[in-house]
Amino acid sequence: MERHGKSTILILVLLLIVVIVTNTAIGSSDISPVDTGKIILNAIIEKLMIDGQISIDKIWSDSASTIILDIRLPRVLLGALVGAGLATAGAAMQGLLKNPMADPYIIGMSSGAALGAALAFTFMMPVQLISFILAAASIYVVYNISRMGERVPTETLLLAGIAVGFFLSAITSFIVFLSQSPHQIIYWMMGGLWTASWAKVKITFVMILIGVLMLYRQSWNLNVMLLGEEQAQSMGVDIERVKQWVLIFSSLVTAAAVSVSGIIGFVGLIIPHIMRIIVGPDHRILLPTSTLMGAIFLVFSDTIARTILDSIDLPVGVVTAFFGAPFFIYLLRKRRQSLNA
Repeated sequence: MERHGKSTILILVLLLIVVIVTNTAIGSSDISPVDTGKIILNAIIEKLMIDGQISIDKIWSDSASTIILDIRLPRVLLGALVGAGLATAGAAMQGLLKNPMADPYIIGMSSGAALGAALAFTFMMPVQLISFILAAASIYVVYNISRMGERVPTETLLLAGIAVGFFLSAITSFIVFLSQSPHQIIYWMMGGLWTASWAKVKITFVMILIGVLMLYRQSWNLNVMLLGEEQAQSMGVDIERVKQWVLIFSSLVTAAAVSVSGIIGFVGLIIPHIMRIIVGPDHRILLPTSTLMGAIFLVFSDTIARTILDSIDLPVGVVTAFFGAPFFIYLLRKRRQSLNA
């Protein structure tokens, strides 16, 4: 199984590279994937200042280079980061809550981010910063509401998340109703990567990288917790500390993603579940494969969103919902059948 998992990780890494190059090439301007790959490689060489060591024939125009490097590539990379973060957080949350139908938004984080965006648009504040702060704050509130002494029961955590999420959504709806330009807020809440830039890629990369690596460190603990909390405690696992770390870094990753993309549903739900079917429940393999597949899935979905209709850039959240909703129904039916068996 471990060898199979490592092979799967290698295949997904190669597939992600191919997907990034080919999807960056797709657009209204006709630029081939080969030329796109050369433009990206040339930019990397120049960035690393490897002058004279590698020579690539420049057969593309300056306009093609601008389109690839300044417009398409930041959006594709931001989509990969958002998809990777949401899928990793989803896999960690499903392992923590022992619920394959959990996702990063299940404890009210998306509602906090949406409220932050609504406030930012209304009062002309930085959308990314305010939505991140409100998303993280919502998790802090939910966690403290759920605490019972030194313990945080998962059932209470879920219920508190639902309650806080509904409350924050009500406030957001009130702000949208009173706003002078509600369309901007509503469009953001649908989820999209229209405002991608290199600055956002850099900030999001650092935050998601830290969060994802810290979640990887909890892989063994999450594996042991699948046996039950009492069994995990007997094996030396600090259950409450693991819950805290998983919640903190899942929150960091999800808030970083939501603050730049809006609310993109189903990525953190369906990708971990699919990878669990393929590679099994071992989080040492499940987490990295979910990271890679989440990146691939969202890049693919965003390419559909920006190219399926002429001159219209759909919210990527609409596309992921088209994929995710049928799969969610499938999960519900499968779960009902297993309960009836």
